[in-house]
Amino acid sequence: MYQRILVGTDGSSTAARAVARAAEVAAATGASLTVVTAGSGPRAERVVSEAVEGLGGLSLQTKVLAGDPADALIEEAASGYDLLVVGNKGMAGISRFLLGSVPNKVSHHTPCPLLIVHTTG
Repeated sequence: MYQRILVGTDGSSTAARAVARAAEVAAATGASLTVVTAGSGPRAERVVSEAVEGLGGLSLQTKVLAGDPADALIEEAASGYDLLVVGNKGMAGISRFLLGSVPNKVSHHTPCPLLIVHTTG
């Protein structure tokens, strides 16, 4: 089953739902969980530390990745994860069609199985 699970967060309440689901899967399978965000500086560090609050009892890591969020997730997932978890909330409106959403881009390029968690509505 799963040994290493990766989940991305941007610090939003919808991303917190994806982190919670990833933690549930990790707890059920005995997998380690890595929570990541793309960014830099104190805000990025705060995002990942807040995302893991209350997730005691898991083998847990946090990382701050550089670059485009989707590209960073894809690259990190390629380093040996068994499952990548993201929320389904992405950009809305015309920006989504011009730039693409993180879940959409990840779904087309991830090197491992992907769980897209329904985090809206």
